[in-house]
Amino acid sequence: MKILEAFQGTDVSRADALEGLKFYGSAARAIDGEDSNDAVHMLFPEKLEAAAHEFLTGFRGASLYAVKANPHPAVLKLLWRAGVRRFDVASLREVELVSDLLPGAELYFMHPVKSRQAIRFAYGRGVRAFSFDSMDELNKIEAETGGASDISLFLRLQVEGGGAAYALGGKFGATLMEAPLLLSRARRMAQKIGVCFHVGSQCMQPGAYREALVKVSAMLQGAGISLDVIDVGGGFPVPYPGMEPPAMQVYFDAIHTALDDCGFADTETLCEPGRALVAKAGAVAVRVEMRRGDDLYLNDGTYGALFDAGVPGWQFPMAVHTADGRKLALGQTGFRFFGPTCDSCDKMEGPFFLPDDIEEGDWIVIQHLGAYGFTMQTRFNGFYSEDLVAVEDIAASNGTVMFPVPIAV
Repeated sequence: MKILEAFQGTDVSRADALEGLKFYGSAARAIDGEDSNDAVHMLFPEKLEAAAHEFLTGFRGASLYAVKANPHPAVLKLLWRAGVRRFDVASLREVELVSDLLPGAELYFMHPVKSRQAIRFAYGRGVRAFSFDSMDELNKIEAETGGASDISLFLRLQVEGGGAAYALGGKFGATLMEAPLLLSRARRMAQKIGVCFHVGSQCMQPGAYREALVKVSAMLQGAGISLDVIDVGGGFPVPYPGMEPPAMQVYFDAIHTALDDCGFADTETLCEPGRALVAKAGAVAVRVEMRRGDDLYLNDGTYGALFDAGVPGWQFPMAVHTADGRKLALGQTGFRFFGPTCDSCDKMEGPFFLPDDIEEGDWIVIQHLGAYGFTMQTRFNGFYSEDLVAVEDIAASNGTVMFPVPIAV
């Protein structure tokens, strides 16, 4: 039985979730049907709900969706349909978006540095969980919630280890030395206290979560402090070319074992998947506007959906849709990409391996961009795309038009 069919009877129907989106049977048909001058963003509902099902059944605690990864209303409603009820928000606008769209959602304001106005607004909207990483932030939360005692407070810790493709240390997090005083202060004002951490985005080593939990456990034992809840954060990876992580269940098992070994077997547990929930559920189709040797000029770039292809320089699975329906050569060339803006730093070095005879007018379908694709684009130079369509399956084609392209290692 398909995943979508398994969730019939929830309070958000499939039609409600995809309201306003055109639906196509394949990526190729979406490209032809949209006939767009801009990039075309694609959403694959079954892939999204399958990923949600994996977390909801595999992780023994509660999964908070990190809204920053993709805040599109269709994504949020499909996740709700799949059974996700808790959401990690980072701004006043995210609080407003999710609380308006999904009034029954439980929101966790997990940004460690918030404006006073945002704290006040969030509390008024029913948010009762906040993170902090300093005494100043804790004082702000106390003041702007009116000294509320019905809140949960999460201390963000610096415990990042190795194994992450995108390190997140250095900006947020209290040290383990600072933690006991901050937790003791939080205990006096909160209904529940917990800790949270982030091992880094696209974490390739399941053992990184164990390392973090061991450090947290040692700190708590030394200080004689107990927790009500522990949040192991995000960082759950997606397979990109050149980055092939273990199966997600390996991560869950590593976390569960570490929780038990570190004395947290009976402690409420949370995680914050973002990329791992939505990356595979989206793609962006970009058009080749010009070819100059091994350089391809595209109608989207690093100021758009392709930030991760340019700044960290990641590879992505790709497919090609030819403008004239022709068959492509079997040989491949490593190309460099340039985005459409007039900024010379709008480039992606690659090399991105595509058919030798790709040319102007052909479309490249760049997969795994359901996370940090649609949501990262700016409107610089007037280049952006509001075209989001629902597609039955990225693998589907209308015969000979879609050509999967293996990535050279």
